[in-house]
Amino acid sequence: MTEEQARIRSYLTAQGAKLSTAEIVDKVRAAMDQLGAAAGAIPDANFGTRPAAEEWSANEVMAHVVKAGRHFGGAIVQLLDGAPVGGLRDQLERDVPRRSASEWWTALEEDRAALFARVWAADPQSAVEAMVEHPFFGPLNWRETLLFIRLHDLDHAGQLQKIAAALAVGHPA
Repeated sequence: MTEEQARIRSYLTAQGAKLSTAEIVDKVRAAMDQLGAAAGAIPDANFGTRPAAEEWSANEVMAHVVKAGRHFGGAIVQLLDGAPVGGLRDQLERDVPRRSASEWWTALEEDRAALFARVWAADPQSAVEAMVEHPFFGPLNWRETLLFIRLHDLDHAGQLQKIAAALAVGHPA
């Protein structure tokens, strides 16, 4: 584990133990808002455009965020239900369906609403000893995994902001 990975793991562990479920959900929602604003800043006409051949388009970023959110959210539900959970993965998305920012956003909101309802219904201390293995941050409980979703959203919000800036330079209005 790198120094940065250890720092992030420490954040996930400390905040996961300290914050209430409502506080964690509020943090995830705030990160979602940043993600939505960043995606919404890219015109639909450019949403599928890659700033460079080796970079992701905004469409690919949002496809990844939605798919990863379903994967991480599913792991949280499995942990809460006491079901066995495979390791987490965070993979790149290619050849994804073309959707607008608002279509991806609707899918993300629906997924997160179901996830938030499930975690609110859980005892905050239930299943905290059950872990899922994250490839970079090691074993995480459901609360830490939910906080990871926040960091994942913030990371990709930054990526979308960079895409918007690159497209604005490359394709002036």
